[in-house]
Amino acid sequence: MSLLCVRVKKAKLQGPPDKFNTYVTLKVQNVKSTTVAVRGDQPCWEQDFMFEISRLDLGLIVEVWNKGLIWDTLVGTVWIALKAIHQSDEEGPGEWSTLEAEVVMKHDEICGTKNPTPHKILLDTRFELPFDIPEEEARYWTRKLEQINSLGDDEYSFQEEVQKKPLPSAASQCSFEDADSAVDDRDSDYRSETSSSIPPPYHTTVQPNASVHQFTVPSRLQQQGVLRETCAVSLQNYDLDYQEHVAISPAGSSRYGSSCNVSQGSSHLSELDHSHESAHGSEQEDDHQERVSNHSYHSSGSYQKDGQALHREQEEPHGKGEEEKIYETEEKRADHSVALELEKPKNVDAGAHVSYHGDNEPPPFPPARAHWIRAISKVRLRLQEGQDEADPSKPPWLKGGPAGGLYGIDSMPDLRKKKPIPLVSDLSLVQSRKAGITSAMATRTSLKDEELKSHVYKKTLQALIYPISCTTPHNFEVWTATTPTYCYECEGLLWGIARQGMRCGECGVKCHEKCQDLLNADCLQRAAEKSSKHGAEDRTQNFIMAMKDRMKIRERNKPEIFDLIRDVFCESKLTHAQQMKTVKQSVLDGTSKWSAKITITVVCAQGLQAKDKTGSSDPYVTVQVGKTKKRTKTIFGNLNPVWEEKFYFECHNSSDRIKVRVWDEDDDIKSRVKQRLKRESDDFLGQTIIEVRTLSGEMDVWYNLEKRTDKSAVSGAVRLQISVEIKGEEKVAPYHIQYTCLHENLFHHLTDVHGNGVVKIPDAKGDDAWKVYFDETAQEIVDEFAMRYGIESIYQAMTHFACLSSKYMCPGVPAVMSTLLANINAYYAHTTASTNVSASDRFAASNFGKERFVKLLDQLHNSLRIDLSMYRNNFPASSRERLQDLKSTVDLLTSITFFRMKVQELQSPPRASQVVKDCVKACLNSTYEYIFNNCHELYSREYQTDPNKNQDLPPEEQGPSIRNLDFWPKLITLIVSIIEEDKNSYTPVLNQFPQELAVGKISAEVMWSLFAQDMKYAMEEHEKHRLCKSADYMNLHFKVKWLYNEYVRDLPAFKGKVPEYPAWFEQFVMQWLDENEDVSLEFLHGALERDKKDGFQQTSEHALFSCSVVDVFTQLNQSFEIIKKLECPDPVIVAHYNRRFAKTIGKVLMQYADILSKTFQSYCSKEKLPCILMNNVQQLRVQLEKMFEAMGGKELDAEASDHLKELQVKLNNVLDELSAVFGNSFQTRIDECVKQMSDILCQVKGTGNVAANARNTVAQDADNVLRPLMDFLDGNLTLFATVCEKTVLKRVLKELWRVVMNTMEKLIVLPPLTDHTGTQLIFSAAKELGHLSKLKDHMVREETRSLTPKQCAVLDLALDTIKQYFHAGGNGLKKTFLEKSPDLQSLRYALSLYTQTTDTLIKTFVQTQTAQGSGVDDPVGEVSIQIDLYTHPGTGEHKVTVKVVAANDLKWQTSGMFRPFVEITMIGPQQSDKKRKFTTKSKSNNWAPKYNETFHFILGNEDGPDAYELQVCVKDYCFAREDRVLGIAVMQLRDIADKGSCACWCPLGRRIHMDETGLTILRILSQRTNDEVAREFVKLKSESRSAEEGT
Repeated sequence: MSLLCVRVKKAKLQGPPDKFNTYVTLKVQNVKSTTVAVRGDQPCWEQDFMFEISRLDLGLIVEVWNKGLIWDTLVGTVWIALKAIHQSDEEGPGEWSTLEAEVVMKHDEICGTKNPTPHKILLDTRFELPFDIPEEEARYWTRKLEQINSLGDDEYSFQEEVQKKPLPSAASQCSFEDADSAVDDRDSDYRSETSSSIPPPYHTTVQPNASVHQFTVPSRLQQQGVLRETCAVSLQNYDLDYQEHVAISPAGSSRYGSSCNVSQGSSHLSELDHSHESAHGSEQEDDHQERVSNHSYHSSGSYQKDGQALHREQEEPHGKGEEEKIYETEEKRADHSVALELEKPKNVDAGAHVSYHGDNEPPPFPPARAHWIRAISKVRLRLQEGQDEADPSKPPWLKGGPAGGLYGIDSMPDLRKKKPIPLVSDLSLVQSRKAGITSAMATRTSLKDEELKSHVYKKTLQALIYPISCTTPHNFEVWTATTPTYCYECEGLLWGIARQGMRCGECGVKCHEKCQDLLNADCLQRAAEKSSKHGAEDRTQNFIMAMKDRMKIRERNKPEIFDLIRDVFCESKLTHAQQMKTVKQSVLDGTSKWSAKITITVVCAQGLQAKDKTGSSDPYVTVQVGKTKKRTKTIFGNLNPVWEEKFYFECHNSSDRIKVRVWDEDDDIKSRVKQRLKRESDDFLGQTIIEVRTLSGEMDVWYNLEKRTDKSAVSGAVRLQISVEIKGEEKVAPYHIQYTCLHENLFHHLTDVHGNGVVKIPDAKGDDAWKVYFDETAQEIVDEFAMRYGIESIYQAMTHFACLSSKYMCPGVPAVMSTLLANINAYYAHTTASTNVSASDRFAASNFGKERFVKLLDQLHNSLRIDLSMYRNNFPASSRERLQDLKSTVDLLTSITFFRMKVQELQSPPRASQVVKDCVKACLNSTYEYIFNNCHELYSREYQTDPNKNQDLPPEEQGPSIRNLDFWPKLITLIVSIIEEDKNSYTPVLNQFPQELAVGKISAEVMWSLFAQDMKYAMEEHEKHRLCKSADYMNLHFKVKWLYNEYVRDLPAFKGKVPEYPAWFEQFVMQWLDENEDVSLEFLHGALERDKKDGFQQTSEHALFSCSVVDVFTQLNQSFEIIKKLECPDPVIVAHYNRRFAKTIGKVLMQYADILSKTFQSYCSKEKLPCILMNNVQQLRVQLEKMFEAMGGKELDAEASDHLKELQVKLNNVLDELSAVFGNSFQTRIDECVKQMSDILCQVKGTGNVAANARNTVAQDADNVLRPLMDFLDGNLTLFATVCEKTVLKRVLKELWRVVMNTMEKLIVLPPLTDHTGTQLIFSAAKELGHLSKLKDHMVREETRSLTPKQCAVLDLALDTIKQYFHAGGNGLKKTFLEKSPDLQSLRYALSLYTQTTDTLIKTFVQTQTAQGSGVDDPVGEVSIQIDLYTHPGTGEHKVTVKVVAANDLKWQTSGMFRPFVEITMIGPQQSDKKRKFTTKSKSNNWAPKYNETFHFILGNEDGPDAYELQVCVKDYCFAREDRVLGIAVMQLRDIADKGSCACWCPLGRRIHMDETGLTILRILSQRTNDEVAREFVKLKSESRSAEEGT
């Protein structure tokens, strides 16, 4: 941040001088400032402006405007790049710049100018003293300050020094707020847009932040030892070695006492007497003023550099001086590494120098800043010296009582200090500080202008000794005039023949009856004057005696009034007595010795009534003083005429009145007739009557035109410039200034002298209560003075408002000021029907001074913003009175806004609600910074139950750390306390803008936003290091979530949005989930071990599972509950958590299932245990389903959902496997039962055709056959029904059903051959067909059995009974399942095959086994065959011709002779009587033999080609032993039925492939040993490649 100083000096304009009335506008960085308007072609402004600059890439825009009647015209523009402006702390001569006509724009910003004009302007621009302290400078200071501290540590205690000498505070503790604080320059440019004819002698900076104000702090600060932090921190003695002696006058003059300059216009004398006062400013400091002034001692006098005195010019903006003094507070803020606790060692005297340049280090500051520091330290030394001379224990400006001590209005506790101020500190209660926008009452020049005070003292006595309110009333009687007589009041003729008017019997004044109330001359005084003029001495003496008596009675009855006046003006009793005599005499002299010269300039009028038919008027003005009457020229056809005519009058009677009347000139017959009859021939447009006694000095005022009678139609106002020279009072200030002096001195006396700085608020009620400013006595003084000298009540109100603004922080004052300003607003803004003058014009006519009042409001507005930006300290929630003041302060701010809108008629002033909102945000920003920086200490103080606990925490660990998370919960607690306080204490108070400003909500929003930034950054740091436990992060996450949900979630800014905070913690939650997985697995093993030890007991009689399942899911549910309680509002992050947790669930449950699966086999022999274990797995599935629903069910993230569904399938498979294992464990016992059944079944004799009467025997036989199986099932199924869960029971039943069916099929329907050497292997579960070829060895030898039809019927019935048993009346397996079960179907199919013929079975085989030769991955050779199918058209017989062409690539190893030949067999029905097999000749030692042999097969016409197949087998011919098989191929005729012929290479496989059906048919046919076709078929289909030699 840099400070840009611009001095607008003068200009040279080309053209006639009367053409120009110019002012200059400066614009930079959205801030605009304007000079006054000056006439002539060489205007001289000499005005200073200051701007805070944060961007040096911009430019300063200087525009010169010529003021016009309606609008202003641009003379020219200068654009100066900020980078081109030099740095200097001294004023320069300036540079002439040529004004140019056009501006050059780039990116919507001005970047230059073009087209020069002949005009020039002289400007002095410079950057002064940057605010930011560089890093090296900070380090340098830290080191040096430590050296100084170490000097006096052993011998000197700062606390002692404070007790001995409470030092004054620095010139100011003004803090320059951050750019984004509410005290930024958003509102700073509200100032008067009017031009003053007399430019003020000095100018303040228009930037609010540059204003420095002061008020006192409670003296108990010292008692509580807080002075060290609040006041004395900035009192360090920078006794720097710059080898010069610095001399500074304590206060050049009152004018330099404050930058606020509220009372700049409070005495117009201050302008006239400017040079006198500044020259003697230093000498004017007497004891009284030092006691009264209470202002800061500024370096506005002179100081020396290199032995030369450098005097500040008077015109230099004193704001600059202020900014220089801001140094220490600003430094504290800028770098908290600078420990500003300098202590002055005893052994170093005030004059001694501590060398800072001994180490050959660069000087710490540029020379300009050195001046700054020297100035401050020297002022401090002086203050201390002055204090030692007086009373060393108590400095004169540090009063006792609640108003002692100096305190900066802009100051705020430095949040970075080691020792913080209490959060909501009663110490900072501002109720007792003399808080105002002036640094002290000394700014009001009237308090120090002795000459003015002396004059006002006399005038006040004069007004009070014979007050107008007590003037003698006239004794009016109805009176008849005998000659033409005119009314004393309105000068109209007293019409009529008799009883024309009223006449006073005492003083003889005559007037209309309607005018008698308007007449205000005092009867007694007038009578005395009249008598003395007519020489009636006796009568005169009588009147004078009567007046003397009245004055004596007045003095006797109201002594307190005169005592108060004497006290206020500090007059001795002797002087007072003399003055009373003089005043009484002047009253008795009346106007005999009074005379004045009055110059009246009728300038112009506005808004006059239109009296002519043309809709206009021809106005002129008559001005009458006493009997002298003058008139202006007529302006034709104008309702806003300008006359600019000057008239001179002499007046010798102070009770005379100036009557200004505006007329519409008429020159027609009607008006001429009128002129004959009356003095007035023209239409009346309005009048204003001014008491001569109320005039003094020079005045430029707009007067509203008044009616003369109720019938008058009047509007508008007239502007008069009146100059009065009263004999003997030629150099006296105007009465308004005198009134200001009286009011300010009264206020100061009652408030500061008697009231100890506390404003006493009068207890007044009623509509006019706002016009009561003091208690009864003081109020009478100001009212009588106002009445006597014509001070308007609105002027009184504005004056009192100005006074109160110097104490606006005192208890109750904001409410009074708010009411006062509201009434001032109403006065100006609520225009009457009679005048159509706008509010701004009415206000411009105010005697108080438009610019002065606007400036006062601007500064007050800024100060209010500064105080509202620290509402926590200034209006603590613990004080109900201060809270009420806070409400009133906001009302006052609203009134100022209303004033700007309605009175100033500005387009869009900042809305009060927005200003307050910004202030609240600024306060919350600094509050957050404060609690952040002092979190540990505040938390310990507010919430620590054990006072000894945690006090020894080292400072570096009190803030946020990556080693632990202790800091954040404390911070959250403090944030909550702030939000709660705002919600409960401040929101009900600041309820003026319910829609726009809810302090509680703003508090929550700001606190959360700031907290979120810090928290996010902290979590990013923690993520890099991960030094804390994941559980700690989780706990913190919960606290942050609670804070967000409780206070932030429903705020408009956050409603419906996904918050950020879950993302900060995502990695830590994931870390916790990872750790939790290990914990869960560990817990699982522990739970299973415990369960195993206990023997997998059921958890209760109703629960069918053991406790390990419950334990595992209890742990998982607890983990999930924690995730759920995070209530994460971010669906993406929730999905991440669910995915991760789904993996944990999967891992835990699958591990559980794996452990059970591994050991399950060993438990199968136990009675109940296998069921309980299967129940456990089923319970896992049930609980998993519940967990799935808890995690969101259908709403669950797709990936997590898929994971859990897969897990459910896996568990289902595990349960299937366990059921299968359990079912198979019964195999041996079921085998025994079925064998017994088989034996019983064998004994059943009889044919298949059962007679009706023999059916009972079949049922009987079925029961007998089933008995062994039923005995076994009965016991087991009953047990399973009680021990197994329903789902598990069904699985067990299914497995038993499978085992029973399969066993019955294998042992009864298709029993194995008795010799187990080869054939039993055919029927093993693996369906290994490799050894089927050995069947042929046994077919002839074995006596196989086959079921008779009756046995089949018995078995069929038995199957129905078993089915009913497994269905168990609906409690077991469903009938549909049993019917459709492949095992039952297979058994039934096998049974059905028993009754089928061999041809049917072979046909079924051919039609079902379509893939016998398929899947030849590794062929052992190939055969080329041509097939032709011919069907006889008549008989339908089929004939097949097969040509074996060749074989190729035969894979065969042999040591002997290799003689391959091809065997072709036709397989199908109806072949018993036909040739079924052909063989080719063998070819010796040829692995690719060629045959070219053709064979014919006759098929018959019973079946189509799809019932037949050709089996091709290549064999090695062997003599005297069985031929060896090389490979086999099968060709189905259905494939060539459509084409009729086919030629192809058939790959040779090692064996025939078949499914269950084929195998069953093969087994049935293998038992038909007497059937040659069956035998041959079995042999063909069971052949496989023979073993090769050498393998």
